[in-house]
Amino acid sequence: MAASIIDSKIFGDMFSDAQMREVWSDENRTAKYLDIERALARVQGRLGLIPQEAADEIVRNCELSRIDWDKLKAKTEQIGYPIIAVVNQINANCRDKLGEFCHWGATTQDITDTATVLQMREGLALVERDLAEISGSLAILARKHRDTPIIGRSNLQQATPITFGYKMASILAGIERHRERLAQLKPRVLMGEFGGASGTLSSLEKGAMETQAGLCQELGLAQPLISWHTVRDTIAEVGAFLGIVGGSLGKIAMDVKLLMQTEVAEVFEPYAPGRGSSSTMPQKRNPISCLYIHANISVVRQHAAALMDAMVADHERSTGPWEIEWVVLPETFCLLSGALKQTKFILAGLEVDAERMRANIDMTNGLVMSEAVMMGLGPFIGREYAHDLVYDLCREAIAGRRQLVDVLAAHPEIGKHVTRAQLEGFCDPANSLGQAGVMVDRVLASL
Repeated sequence: MAASIIDSKIFGDMFSDAQMREVWSDENRTAKYLDIERALARVQGRLGLIPQEAADEIVRNCELSRIDWDKLKAKTEQIGYPIIAVVNQINANCRDKLGEFCHWGATTQDITDTATVLQMREGLALVERDLAEISGSLAILARKHRDTPIIGRSNLQQATPITFGYKMASILAGIERHRERLAQLKPRVLMGEFGGASGTLSSLEKGAMETQAGLCQELGLAQPLISWHTVRDTIAEVGAFLGIVGGSLGKIAMDVKLLMQTEVAEVFEPYAPGRGSSSTMPQKRNPISCLYIHANISVVRQHAAALMDAMVADHERSTGPWEIEWVVLPETFCLLSGALKQTKFILAGLEVDAERMRANIDMTNGLVMSEAVMMGLGPFIGREYAHDLVYDLCREAIAGRRQLVDVLAAHPEIGKHVTRAQLEGFCDPANSLGQAGVMVDRVLASL
């Protein structure tokens, strides 16, 4: 019976993703323990630190199919950690007490931390895949709508025209920075751990560093310069990275749900029959994916902070902060995977209403073009005076519910310097998009 939203039969695939849940499952975690014990035996047999016969026997018995889950659960509850329980079963399955050489020189945290890193590697690969897909969808939207005017908004008020392609390209640039961050952090965080009790490998009289190097090579992980049992910056860095990725997904969700408002209606989540409907209001089309993204990434950010709390560890082996990671790291990955999945769905099928975008620009009767008018008049009457004059004429247009261009054209002083046609040019949103198209092209060219 699932008590978590992540593992819920009802909500699980809305708040998370099946592949990410598999990465952080008991089965995969235990499989990683076995992978590490298998690799350790193989390396130590090769180095002559344990008998080759023992290494071969241990390797043969590091199989997930041979794990007794009831015994593993009971022993973990008795001891407090699952590693000894796993090693006990490997040992018991080996012949002639050859399993006694399993876990040679290792400590529980070595195996646990290295397993976590292996899981993070799989989880980050899924994040990387999803970010690439999101970038692809944003690039399509940016290219298609490079020149599609939409009003820019400041403090939820209409500001100056931009293009929808510019809006998408701006977000795309941020996603591309996340992909760059991910490439940069992987060499730092995908690092094995093999240090023994206090991290100094005092348990091995010889071949200690060779074992560490060989183990990390077998697992495809970086070898640490020094043990990191209670120096947890790499785990916290992953949490921080997932948190800021979530922030960008939240930005997408925020803009989409605001643009879906009835009074705006410029973009919509992909349509599916019944999706987002209300139990009492048949006309409603709720921004369902946006809601899940918002909820998920809010929790992810809190979990990122918890991983920073876990950095405050005592001495060489901690008394509690370590276990914080056990709770929040899987949830962080799983919740972010749900937000990524919902974001991919939104962007791949986003409905864009360019006509409504233009209608919303025009709804102020040209007032949103006041900056362009001011700058256009500035060379003739001075920028500051033009600002004050246009300000007063905007108030007049609002009071009379008139088109701004008509009010401008009727003013005698303005008429001395510019023609009606020039004023119409100042008031045309298409002439006031600045370098939006150039910036879109720059982002697309960087991909």
